[in-house]
Amino acid sequence: MSLLTLDQVSVAFGHNPLLNKVSFSAEAGERVAIIGRNGAGKSTFLKIIAGEVIPDEGVIRVEGGMRVAQLPQELPAANNKTVREIVSEGGGDLHALMQRYNELLENYDDAHHDEMAHIQNELDKRQGWDLDQRVNHMIQRLALPADKLMSELSGGWRRRVILAQALLSNPDVLLLDEPTNHLDVPTIEWMEGQLKQFRGLILFITHDRRFLENLANRIIELDRGNMLSFSGTLSGFLDFKEKLLEEEERANALFDKRLAEEETWIRQGIKARRTRNEGRVRALKALREERKERINRQGAAKMALESKDKSGKLVAEFTQVAHSFADKVILRPMDLIVNRGDRIGLIGPNGCGKSTFLKILLGQLSPDSGSVRQGTKLDIAYFDQLRDQLDPEKTVADNVGEGKDTIEINGQNRHIIGYLQDFLFPPERARTPVKALSGGERNRVLLAKLFTRPANLLVMDEPTNDLDVETLELLEELLMSYDGTLLLVSHDRAFLDNVVTSTIAFEGDGVVQEYVGGYEDWIRQGGKFPDESSAEVEKPVKVEKKVETLKKAPEPAKPKNKLSYKLQRELEGMPEQIAQLEQQLETLSDTTASADFYAGDPEKVQATLAKLTETEQALENAMERWVELEEMQNG
Repeated sequence: MSLLTLDQVSVAFGHNPLLNKVSFSAEAGERVAIIGRNGAGKSTFLKIIAGEVIPDEGVIRVEGGMRVAQLPQELPAANNKTVREIVSEGGGDLHALMQRYNELLENYDDAHHDEMAHIQNELDKRQGWDLDQRVNHMIQRLALPADKLMSELSGGWRRRVILAQALLSNPDVLLLDEPTNHLDVPTIEWMEGQLKQFRGLILFITHDRRFLENLANRIIELDRGNMLSFSGTLSGFLDFKEKLLEEEERANALFDKRLAEEETWIRQGIKARRTRNEGRVRALKALREERKERINRQGAAKMALESKDKSGKLVAEFTQVAHSFADKVILRPMDLIVNRGDRIGLIGPNGCGKSTFLKILLGQLSPDSGSVRQGTKLDIAYFDQLRDQLDPEKTVADNVGEGKDTIEINGQNRHIIGYLQDFLFPPERARTPVKALSGGERNRVLLAKLFTRPANLLVMDEPTNDLDVETLELLEELLMSYDGTLLLVSHDRAFLDNVVTSTIAFEGDGVVQEYVGGYEDWIRQGGKFPDESSAEVEKPVKVEKKVETLKKAPEPAKPKNKLSYKLQRELEGMPEQIAQLEQQLETLSDTTASADFYAGDPEKVQATLAKLTETEQALENAMERWVELEEMQNG
């Protein structure tokens, strides 16, 4: 049975409708992801369900007694309230009644007898006496530090607390607007697990594609006032949507062709006009009106990085670099070489030291020990997660153009308004103050500003927040073709997998390791974060014992086990087998990367792609077998 139903609902701000006679219904157990371009009306849709926005027309029906809870996009304040107090506030007016009852009980007066009796009656009827028990259960379930102040917690832990507050009321419907913002990967994965256990209806907005893929069992897309619903995962929806767009383009092309033919007929000479069919004229007018009302899809952003003269081959080198703050070890002695063209992702829990690492690498902070050598001819551009580089009072154009009407991009002068249209800012939006923009639009402004600066070393701290999926994919393509060096801090697992060539992982207790590939490659190679459940609740682990362990003399090597003749021959042949597979993979990759590959025979294209996948798997299996044989030999 449907928990809620929207019937022919419409909402418009300005000329174009956000929702145009949209109908929607959902049941308990559904986890519905709401996707669409920035400004398509996703947050408005959630606000309608929450009762914060009244639609212009249409009907909203809800199941009797339905309880709705929200997880707001903004982080809760880092104030002096305890975790227990914040979670208790999820009880709503029951919490207020309990507070008032306790106040009256401490300062009892006969004058308050009637008020106390009324409160007792309300708590009896609504089972309010077990509120403290439910709070304790929620704190235990989410492993929260009950007596800690919010000001003592990181953003990820404050997000946990606000989720506990939302779940305390045992809601039927849970509304989530960008729940992964400000969260590190361990907390995002923890949240995925918690939400999968929720038995009610979840409606959520996110631009984290891996989170969306793992959580959603239904997708709805808002596009030009319309709603498209699909039962399944994001990957299935994207295949479905691609076919729909192809059909839409074909239908529009046929319509435009017919309209052009009718326009040609109506403009014929005097003889044709004398004998023209009045019904055909009326039909032409109807076609013109229909074409006028068509809302075309917004084009994709056209980003381009301005390249700078190449840096030296060496960008930076760490030699036994170590750093600490008070009793917290940020980096244990480590060696690292960053070469020109590397695309490196930095992953780890919030507060683990990623920003400190970058400051040391860029020469903004001196390490406690070890040495850092920077390369030559470095021109650095920095994407700031906190958007401090933007003046909220100035317009988009003034922020990007810094007061100038024209800017130079790749040796050519461009008008600032034309340049901003490449980033999906029409002229009227380009003249809007930054403070009036959405989070995704602000990120696009920062990207537009960043890309006006020639650079051969690009440092990006959480560039993906609030960007829609299409802009994310375009940014991925741009960074993959960038011929400079990239240092990327991100909690977007799909973005990391698609962009970086290696990963620097902060694995806890000052241990920082470099791995080949992205996030999933790190997982496959045995990477893992420290246990998040106790990271902030328990006292920091003392590091003296670990340091002492590192200083111990190495144990003598164990004698190698003797393999059978067959296994020994297999081990000896592994390097050559792996080299052959790598050569095959390189050849296939070059073939598929050619400009005319996909224009060839479709059957050959599919066969080549299948061979590429087969070779990649064979290479991975061979590598795993080589490691297995080495371990058998070394005992």
